Amino acid sequence: MISMTGYGHCERTDDTVTASVEVKSVNNRYLDVQVSLPATLNPLEPAIRERLTAKVARGRVDVTVRLRELQEDLAVTVDRKALGGYLAALTELREAAGIDAPIALEHVLGLEGVIKSERAQDRERYWSIVEPLLIEALERFDESRREEGIRLARDIDRQISRTETVVQRVSEHAGEIDLQVKANLGDRFAEVVGDRVEESRMLAEVAVQLTRFSINEELVRLAAHLESFRATLVRGGPVGKKLDFLCQEMHREINTIGSKSIVLAISEQVVEAKDALENVREQLRNVE
Repeated sequence: MISMTGYGHCERTDDTVTASVEVKSVNNRYLDVQVSLPATLNPLEPAIRERLTAKVARGRVDVTVRLRELQEDLAVTVDRKALGGYLAALTELREAAGIDAPIALEHVLGLEGVIKSERAQDRERYWSIVEPLLIEALERFDESRREEGIRLARDIDRQISRTETVVQRVSEHAGEIDLQVKANLGDRFAEVVGDRVEESRMLAEVAVQLTRFSINEELVRLAAHLESFRATLVRGGPVGKKLDFLCQEMHREINTIGSKSIVLAISEQVVEAKDALENVREQLRNVE
């Protein structure tokens, strides 16, 4: 079992660069990947998303990549067209103002667009820096999700054991429903017709009421759901959706048993089962 909640982080610092990758996630109904990158690393986003989607089936996953170059590779050029335009304008200005001083370098050095600098966009180099960090961060992220999944599985197992105990106890008390139905109908017939009870009519009414209050089908389905739940729990992997569906089905069967119950001991067990299954559903919200 894997939790949707996890965290992984890895960083690197050498003579040329400081970089880090952080991966964290919380529960979500579907897979939602958010990638935060410096502008220079935007071309790497598809590759990062591909790595994430191969690892994660559900959850809100945030990936943050930070990178600071200690030795920047800048391409510096002179825009000759812009420089020529500025020189022409400055010459015209000097002549119009009657200034004899020559145009110096400092006059054009700070003018916008004369000198252009551009960082080298080397995708392969950036990926060679980010990829090993991403792999390591994802391994730690996966490890934390599995550790949390083990804890969740243990708690879910305890709650399912509670539910299995309820099914066993309800089954033991199921026979009391027949006795209660017969006793109730006998008392009612006695109140209405006294000693003139037609046995065939009473037996027919008993059969109808037994069919109405029988919980055998619910117990059979509940046992089947519990067996399937345990098998899925053991199989592991991204099983959260299936387990949640089985939990809903079990809750439905328990509710039906509760609505049919005319035996106090069974009603008490229904409350116990509802509490256990509600705890299971709460934990399943964090399971991938």
